[in-house]
Amino acid sequence: MSSLSEEVDMLRRVPLFAQIEPSKLKLLAFTSERLAFDENQDVFRQGDEGDAAYVIMQGSADVVVNTPKGETVVAVLSDNAFIGEIAILCDVPRTATIRAKSDLQTLKIKKEDFLGLVKEFPDMAIEVMRELAARLGKTTAELSQVRQQLSAKGS
Repeated sequence: MSSLSEEVDMLRRVPLFAQIEPSKLKLLAFTSERLAFDENQDVFRQGDEGDAAYVIMQGSADVVVNTPKGETVVAVLSDNAFIGEIAILCDVPRTATIRAKSDLQTLKIKKEDFLGLVKEFPDMAIEVMRELAARLGKTTAELSQVRQQLSAKGS
């Protein structure tokens, strides 16, 4: 079991929280819930309501999306990854399933606590936008590559 100070140190390593003053991180860690997941256990499922975001403290997790041909792993996340923020920021269902690839330790941050920090720290909102823009850019590049491969096969 980690201490509050260890959780604060861990949060500080997440780029999103790096600029937040230690007292606010301590409050965030205190109000957050530490959860453990066994290998192959779902943290949340695609389509679920987004009530919280998670920080991976230890272990790794697959990002799995449903496709017409079944589930597909689109990414693997590990220590200090911040997950689940899209659903809480946009009030949309979860866009993917997060499944523990190994034993996984997480810190669950409630929607209200996360949104409160975003309102209080505008720099954090900018970091969220940068992270989401980077993910969108990566996804767009991957889709473009797949489209080119499909066009080449069709010719």
